[in-house]
This record gives sequence, C-alpha cells and structure tokens, in this order.
Amino acid sequence: MNKAELVADVAERLGDSKLRAEEAVNAVFEVISGALKRGDKVQLPAFGVFDVKATAARTARNPKTGEDVAVPAGRKARFKPGKALKDALN
Repeated sequence: MNKAELVADVAERLGDSKLRAEEAVNAVFEVISGALKRGDKVQLPAFGVFDVKATAARTARNPKTGEDVAVPAGRKARFKPGKALKDALN
C-alpha cells in the first residue's frame, strides 16, 4: 500500500473527501516525525512503538574498493510492533 492508497482507504472509511483524508494522514505523519526528532517515543497501544536509537560511530568497508570508510554517529528511527499486531499477522 502506498500513500495514495492509504489516503483513499481513510477517505472511504471516514466517508469524507480524499483531500480531508490526506490532511489527516499528513498530520499523523508530521506528529510522529516531530516526536521522533525530539527524541520522544510514540506508543500506540495494540499497534506498536516508534522510537529513536542512537548509533555509534564506526568504520565500515566500501565493498567495491575495499577502502575503510568512517561512518559518523547518528540516530535512526525504528518500529517495534505490539502484541496485537503480531498476533494479527500470525
């Protein structure tokens, strides 16, 4: 499912226009992104948890040239599904 399909499905379920559904979908994405940028955890019961993990600086190897490359420390978003979502998938 891509974003357009998600918007269409939300619009159908709400019985509203695709424009209003797209505004709602965009708002949810912005709220989640903003919370993660601040380093907050987003917990959605029965769905899962979005959080940020710090990554340490490390040395990697370029597979094409074999040269060592310095990878700086950073942060990455991750998602851990909740029990209800895991159960629904299995």
